[in-house]
Amino acid sequence: MILSMGAMVEERFNNMVTAIESFDMDIAEQIIKSDYEIDEMDVEIEEECLKIIALHQPVAVDLRFLAAVLKINKELERIGDEAVNVAQRIQTITKKRETDFVFDYSLMAEKSQTMLKMSLDALVNLDVDGALKVLTMDDRVDEIKNEAYRLIKDAIRNTPDHVEYLINLLLISRHLERMADHATNIAEEVVYMVEGEIVRHSDF
Repeated sequence: MILSMGAMVEERFNNMVTAIESFDMDIAEQIIKSDYEIDEMDVEIEEECLKIIALHQPVAVDLRFLAAVLKINKELERIGDEAVNVAQRIQTITKKRETDFVFDYSLMAEKSQTMLKMSLDALVNLDVDGALKVLTMDDRVDEIKNEAYRLIKDAIRNTPDHVEYLINLLLISRHLERMADHATNIAEEVVYMVEGEIVRHSDF
């Protein structure tokens, strides 16, 4: 079930990247309208995990597995929410586009997309090394977010009449950065699931 959830979220992420590149209103609308599917699966997985814990009282590696699945499930649901947030920003931007200024999010989206794919691959294969690689990739996404902030801040200063459009453009960077954070959290839970080691807040 958690792998099915991952595949669904990854599909939404891929569609979101396409929407960012093309400012495609139809794809954005599709992402928003289909969010209920992720929400329903989120609830289903959580209920199943809690049922197993209540009925079977698992210990050791089994309990660790369920704890990790509960956390990964929530991270995936939040990635789905962020995809919806980006889609909503795209809708607003497309309607309010009044200036030629555009920040190219293709690299940031690609990095975040790769981090999600690698974290899900690590989950499928219980690959600690693969998960640890994801943890080293987040800094680059943060750098691009900071670059977007600087450039868009200057654009707001130079063209204050277009602030609504520019703020929505800026918010995309925030949503993508959060998606990369959630992918990082998934990778951390894979490490915990396999090795029983909590690596949050560690330096990589």
